[in-house]
Amino acid sequence: MAWIVAVLAADRVATPNQQLLLGLGTWVLLAALLAFQSVAVRIQTLVVVAFATVVEYSFSTGLHAYDYRLLHVPAYVPPGHGLVYLAAATFGAAAWTQRHQRILLPATAMVAGVVAVHGLLNPTRPDVLGAFWFVCLIGFIIWGRAKTLYIGAYIVVTFLEVLGTHWKVWTWAPVDPVFHHIGIGNPPSVAAGGYGWFDLAAVTLTPLLLVAWMRLRAKVHRGSSPNELLPLSPGTEAATVPA
Repeated sequence: MAWIVAVLAADRVATPNQQLLLGLGTWVLLAALLAFQSVAVRIQTLVVVAFATVVEYSFSTGLHAYDYRLLHVPAYVPPGHGLVYLAAATFGAAAWTQRHQRILLPATAMVAGVVAVHGLLNPTRPDVLGAFWFVCLIGFIIWGRAKTLYIGAYIVVTFLEVLGTHWKVWTWAPVDPVFHHIGIGNPPSVAAGGYGWFDLAAVTLTPLLLVAWMRLRAKVHRGSSPNELLPLSPGTEAATVPA
């Protein structure tokens, strides 16, 4: 988180070339952190990065639902999504979070609900998108298989959205770019509900990619069983099915 905050602070005045350096540093940090994760977590994080990158270029560069300061997606954004995911997953998997999830889950839903209603009732800029994403967040909390991930996602994503828009690193459009009727806050009140779809993409694709990985390893190491080729560290199973 400290690196992400530092990058956003630097990007308030960064040139395009300086953004490339920030991107390189973010990729290096992400690679270093993933080196300590299981194969499953690595794949899942990279799925989030890939899915988020498509969304960034589609909804920012393409549709202009939000625009970055220099009107292009900065180089640090794709790997930054990986760091955001790891931060949320780490918080969600922490022993303290697990012990207190019966309190934290409804508390997160209540806080997000109050914020969503406040945004929706804003007389100058009603945040309809934020309210919709609140509904998505509640769905992930109720039906998700690793519910505590979304506690971390709500905290991390909300903090970064408020910080990024306050520093004008990016700015959300007042209405959606397709129908031009759906109001959007700056930032949307419950952006973590939208971010949850990145996690859903990871959950959907990661098992398939893991099977492909094991088959590839099996071809390389003839005679080894799939279980021997994909070691999972303690607690990995919970961390690799977050939605």
